[in-house]
Amino acid sequence: MKNFYLKKAGTAKSFRFVSVLIISGLILTVFTGCDRIKEVYSKKDKTEAEREVPVFAVNTIPAAKGQIQDYISLTGDIVAGSTVDVYSEAAGKVYQLHTSVGSRVNRGAAVATIDPSRPGMTFKHSVATAPISGTVVALPAQVGMTITQAVPLARIAGGGALEIKLNIAERFISKMALNLPCEISLDAWPGEVFRGSINEVSPTVDPASRTMELRVNVNNPGSKLKQGMFAKVRIITEQKNNIVKIPVAAVISRFGEQYVFAVEQDAENPDITIVRKKNIVPGIIIDGIMEIQSGLAPDEEIVIRGQTLLDDGSRVNIIEKLAPLSSN
Repeated sequence: MKNFYLKKAGTAKSFRFVSVLIISGLILTVFTGCDRIKEVYSKKDKTEAEREVPVFAVNTIPAAKGQIQDYISLTGDIVAGSTVDVYSEAAGKVYQLHTSVGSRVNRGAAVATIDPSRPGMTFKHSVATAPISGTVVALPAQVGMTITQAVPLARIAGGGALEIKLNIAERFISKMALNLPCEISLDAWPGEVFRGSINEVSPTVDPASRTMELRVNVNNPGSKLKQGMFAKVRIITEQKNNIVKIPVAAVISRFGEQYVFAVEQDAENPDITIVRKKNIVPGIIIDGIMEIQSGLAPDEEIVIRGQTLLDDGSRVNIIEKLAPLSSN
């Protein structure tokens, strides 16, 4: 009987020991599971936090270094640099013409023969000659017509030089000066630019139109330009070289500031692209191109599209990189 009780007591102790082991294991499992759950939720929170940071889609363009020109656009007609009218020394009828429009004549060459005879009186024919060498650009005389000494028989353009006659508004007169460079384009020669400069400035202003007359000489390689053609002229009034320039569309103006957003890599994570706000000092603006006097260096990549929602340090995704502006 004693042995029976001893065996029963040993069994109870063994059961209690096993129970303690089981409970300890369960507790350890619970705590380990909690740590794992915390780790999972921590990673999930971190991922969601990263996803909450907005990334803006933008287009960029590098700041260019080159020249910028201020100009005034005008239109005018191409005329001969110097023209002389041919007159007859005698009144009468045009008996014969010795030239035609476009013909080249030398000084002293016969242009027309005039018959000064009258009814009942016969006189010797009079010959009108060219006072200068050049090209006949107009020939108003016709055979059989009656003329006087005041009626021009022909018009001769001397030399081969051509000019463009322009009229400029009074408000631009202060910018005009001799030898200002000009760029000339014509519909007859699309895509081609001819060069010239101002060679004559009128000393007076027309009181009716409030305009002043200018004369621009023009280079005529290959004799492509003809008298009477319609020309578009850019008079270059100011030119700056070796300046930084960007499209005006990239500039933001707020609260009295003008600035752009420059693109750079995040210092903490080079895989992330961010933008930095840069205040600028603008110069002249020509055809949507702005001169940057300070605040931006050449080749710095700036945002040109999508910048309105950005702040300093915003993350961006560059969708397209545009080609830089021409240096000219």
